[in-house]
Amino acid sequence: MINLLTDTPAIENTQKSKVQVRFEKEDMVLQTVENLTDTWAEQSMQISRNIIHFYFCVEGPAVFEFSPHYSRQIEKQRNYFFYNPDVDVNFTLKLAPNGRMVVLSIMLESLHKLFTHDALPFLKPENVKTKFYDEREIPSQLYIVLTQIFTISLSESTQKLYYQGKALELLGLYFSEKKPNTESCPFLNDQETVRKIKHAKEFLLKNMDSPPGLRELARQAGLNEFQLKVGFKEIYGNTVFGYLLDHKLDHARVLLDSAKYKVNEVAFQIGYTNPSHFIAAFKKKFGITPKKYLMQQK
Repeated sequence: MINLLTDTPAIENTQKSKVQVRFEKEDMVLQTVENLTDTWAEQSMQISRNIIHFYFCVEGPAVFEFSPHYSRQIEKQRNYFFYNPDVDVNFTLKLAPNGRMVVLSIMLESLHKLFTHDALPFLKPENVKTKFYDEREIPSQLYIVLTQIFTISLSESTQKLYYQGKALELLGLYFSEKKPNTESCPFLNDQETVRKIKHAKEFLLKNMDSPPGLRELARQAGLNEFQLKVGFKEIYGNTVFGYLLDHKLDHARVLLDSAKYKVNEVAFQIGYTNPSHFIAAFKKKFGITPKKYLMQQK
């Protein structure tokens, strides 16, 4: 059985802060950690050897304290991936006020079975004794799944099936990153160019309320417009502003899932001055109007 927590957790299951195991079987555990207090909370946890661990920071920040002298901080909408084949590593998870995190752990052999036709690099025989660590941004489609884990209301009889499906969905989305075609875009062989395109994407999302034009975005990233347009579409599968629109609508869905906002309020938050334009765009992407979607969530 996978062990995620130590025997003496520092966060207790109270009305203000709680740890919940959403799904559990011998080779996989899906867990949520919430701090609903107005102060930082701590939780003793463990990275178990030969277990793949994913820590998704839905609301943060959070700090992973491995010793008094070594710690790592993770921000909202980013995640850590850990694999250590040698030893169990104990650490303290410190979660900010109102912080939320999803933890997914799966045995190496079980993850290997899910990718038998196209093995991931760390699953190949020559790499099974190699430590792996990764930090990356949580894309919007994956962030939606994570927020649904916190907001969905289910009958007791369907919870196990639902959360098992969500665990597999998280794995599928996490490992679905598209590799660029360097034959049609030879400049993508240059890792510095790829880094600049990713920087352009991050800059675009940080300024989505008042996004720069294509020329300004290319200048800010240190690229020419051709490299930005062609490279961006090859890496992210969409045009620059098509990607931005998708991100805005995905964010709108997250806001609606929270049940804190009306449709008009969501439209204004993501930059629409005319709610009817937002409604049309939302329906085109999701096949349902925001109002009907909100009613379904209730």
